[in-house]
Amino acid sequence: MTNAQLYTIIALCVYALAMALIGCISYGKSKTLDGFLIGNRNIGAWVTAFAYGTTYFSAVVFVGYAGQHGWNIGIGAIWIGIGNAILGCLLSWLLFANRTRKMTKKLSAKTMPEYFEKRYNSKGMKVLAAVIIFVFLVPYSAAVYKGLGSLFSAVFPGVETWVWMLIIACLTAVYLVAGGYIATAYTDLVQGIIMIVGVICLIVVVLGHENVGGMAGLIENLSNFKSAAGDAYPTTGDQLTNIFGGSSFKFLCFNIMLTSFGTWGLPQMIVKFYAIKDTAAIKRGTVISTIFCAVIGCGAYLIGSTSRLILEGQLPAGGIDSIIPAVLMEVLGGGTLGIILLAVIMILLLSASMSTLEAVVLTSASAVAVDLIPTVRKKETKPETQMLLTRILCLVFVACSFIFATQKNPIIVSLMSFSWGLVSGCFIGPYIWGLFSKKITKIGAYAGIISGLLTVGGATLVITLTSNFSAAAAKSPEMGVAAMAVSMIVVPVVSALTKVKDTKRVDEIFECYNEK
Repeated sequence: MTNAQLYTIIALCVYALAMALIGCISYGKSKTLDGFLIGNRNIGAWVTAFAYGTTYFSAVVFVGYAGQHGWNIGIGAIWIGIGNAILGCLLSWLLFANRTRKMTKKLSAKTMPEYFEKRYNSKGMKVLAAVIIFVFLVPYSAAVYKGLGSLFSAVFPGVETWVWMLIIACLTAVYLVAGGYIATAYTDLVQGIIMIVGVICLIVVVLGHENVGGMAGLIENLSNFKSAAGDAYPTTGDQLTNIFGGSSFKFLCFNIMLTSFGTWGLPQMIVKFYAIKDTAAIKRGTVISTIFCAVIGCGAYLIGSTSRLILEGQLPAGGIDSIIPAVLMEVLGGGTLGIILLAVIMILLLSASMSTLEAVVLTSASAVAVDLIPTVRKKETKPETQMLLTRILCLVFVACSFIFATQKNPIIVSLMSFSWGLVSGCFIGPYIWGLFSKKITKIGAYAGIISGLLTVGGATLVITLTSNFSAAAAKSPEMGVAAMAVSMIVVPVVSALTKVKDTKRVDEIFECYNEK
């Protein structure tokens, strides 16, 4: 066993014990359904802010997006991190946090499907939303397993990737099932601190590498870069140093919009606003969360933009997804300090992934246990039964995500690529307009969900028939952005053509904004 492996295992054991301890401590506060799903709406600013940020960024951002876009686009990829911080975080908190907290409290809604049911008086909409969450968020979590498993395999080449994915699944299940949202929120705080420390350390080490030479050296060396013969992704120095992404400007814009505006409609992100305790906490949380997202997002893409220099233009054998693992092994593989930092970075990426996994799994489990099953059975389910069922389904969904991640089924992989944009595209219109306008009708909300679904589904069908399914998957960012735009437009247009039948009930709901 190498020193790097030994230090990493020690760090993993300490980390695992800390997460399990938090889960056990949180168990007593998660014995009610409200406590398990939204922390009794009593979560503070720091915890909520870090929960939002750590759910936003997983190992997929570092291993997949930052590596790929940094390698292909260069310095311009940092705009994705800036967009995520300003549009995906700051603007989301400013526009939706307080309204979401007040309205969901008024409606006693604990999940996104339950919000739709009570806001629009429609059990059918609740079922539809729960099905969409189940179908597309569980495969999305499988992508997180894959990204993290491949990274650990780079440090432990003799251990199969599935072994690491199984360890991650078990660790996530322990504290999630034990403590629910409260456990995940407090572990997110710890994980967020690890992420910030890890990213700052990695930025310092990467910029200090002899092939980079600091920020000034990064720009100069990238401008002089020339692709080697046979490069699978040939590029030029002008492309890599173009602040607006050069020939990738259009691609960059769509990715900024998808990964930033997409958070506005994702249930695992929005639920953070359900749980925050008051307006004062929201004000503090807005600042904290934005700074966190700026550091992590911009830091990840900055690190990715150095990859061609550090790896001397040689794409690793594992392809695009192996870029960041190869960079880590290059800059942190030697010396005691480097090995210790490597262990810290591994825990950083583990933290980023587990925070996303726990949020997605909790969202999926509650969608079925709280929203889908009681509605389909048409019988009132006792809160104690829903609690037990939610805990069981958390285990089931962790297992499903693990199984999906170990498969090489192309359908599952494709669901991963579509999931972010499709889920947000379905929910963003009904969710946002439902917060701001009394004139939004049930038919208008239904139209928003269905139009988002059909936009992605229709575009996928057309592209697949005219080209192939791989081409459709490659266009998933554009489809996601289009679905979000269509949903935001269709909801008010259809609502204007229909009539709100229960104006008195809607007026009573909107009185929540006048309450302190």
